Amino acid sequence: MDYKELNFQGISAERQWDVSAAFPVLMRKVYVWMTLALVITGITAYGVANSPGILQAIYTNKILFFGMIIAEFALVIGVSAAINKLSLATATLMFILYSVINGALMSYIFLAYTASSVATVFFITAGTFAAMAVIGYTTKTDLSSMGKYLFMALIGLIIATVVNLFVKSDGMTLILSYIGVLVFVGLTAWDSQKIKQMLLQAPDAGEGAQKLALLGALTLYLDFINLFIYLLRIFGKRE
Repeated sequence: MDYKELNFQGISAERQWDVSAAFPVLMRKVYVWMTLALVITGITAYGVANSPGILQAIYTNKILFFGMIIAEFALVIGVSAAINKLSLATATLMFILYSVINGALMSYIFLAYTASSVATVFFITAGTFAAMAVIGYTTKTDLSSMGKYLFMALIGLIIATVVNLFVKSDGMTLILSYIGVLVFVGLTAWDSQKIKQMLLQAPDAGEGAQKLALLGALTLYLDFINLFIYLLRIFGKRE
């Protein structure tokens, strides 16, 4: 899909009204779905952290642990690649399931970090995310070229993180955390602009457009979660 802003010249007044009426509805859905997913993830993480049996099952059973990680990748790829083939209900259920699994895997943060530092970093993340989302939404500068560099940086970050799993360098972990913050701060602005431009072209708020809004919500959810994790590694206080 072409993400360039829609040119309204030559479009009938009725067509312009349809687009302008659909756009705020779709954008609202993006942030409502994203917020709900974050709430589900937070509640699940807290619940699992306070359930010793479930916590032990996840982190002592390697098959279950890696199975959950594989399931996460499969769900994200499935929603992203097959969004046009999935029904809205199916795509939404997959998003909810991903939020639950991600919350279960993130339960360790309530054991590794103090509750006060988790709360503090969450609000830092929320403020940073909101600021970059507003910048991406309102700027008239085309961020697509920046997005290409950010994507390459993200690939490099993933490779370096995998290497550090074997090296286990605390210094490298801190450096990668700072890089991760920069990458996802930039991605938040880029994704916000991309989602805006994509939904501006939606002819209505039908199921097809809502599925694109859901995909946008998943994208911003991933930006928020990753930004939170990297900031927690920098500012979080260990138990």
